[in-house]
Amino acid sequence: MTTDEHYLIKNIHQASALLKPYRLEIMKMLDEPRTCSQLAEVFSDSPQKIYYHIKILEKAGLVKKVDQRQVRGIIESFYQAAATSYWLSPEVVGELGGSQQAKSKLSLHYLLDMAEQVHNEVGQLAQYNEEEPPTLGVSAQIELRSGNEREAFMAELQAAVQSLAEKYGRIQSDQPGSIPETFQLMLACYPQPSQK
Repeated sequence: MTTDEHYLIKNIHQASALLKPYRLEIMKMLDEPRTCSQLAEVFSDSPQKIYYHIKILEKAGLVKKVDQRQVRGIIESFYQAAATSYWLSPEVVGELGGSQQAKSKLSLHYLLDMAEQVHNEVGQLAQYNEEEPPTLGVSAQIELRSGNEREAFMAELQAAVQSLAEKYGRIQSDQPGSIPETFQLMLACYPQPSQK
């Protein structure tokens, strides 16, 4: 079986199935196909208990049955993790405090909403793209000493981004017949968290 590289968990039932310490340990052992008996030996537990947890993970789509063989006169199923890594979508928890707190672009909630959107969309790219997607990343650290400096920096930043958007938007529109690839651009500024 071909195992996916990434799996985005987007509902509470999948999260509930996975986020149990014992099941997480089982998942770590399912990087390759194993039977419940093999796992039972590893965890010094009964095959029946392992089977119970495996079936919950399988029902949630996190584990797949990949083979079935006769072992010591008994038909045993081999199970493997559906992916090599799992991303938990922030949608599973949701935002406490409602959407009203996230409306202001100057609020921390607005930045958290942006971070959630990036997390979800990058998780989807990682899950569904067979090839490495053509992403771009920019990070910079600046020092702003006053409210006036922040406002001035924001104004210059908005002007620079708008200029780039207009420039590259025109280039694409001037090429008839070409299908442009749309990119999502997000910029965020926040105080550097304390390293204490």
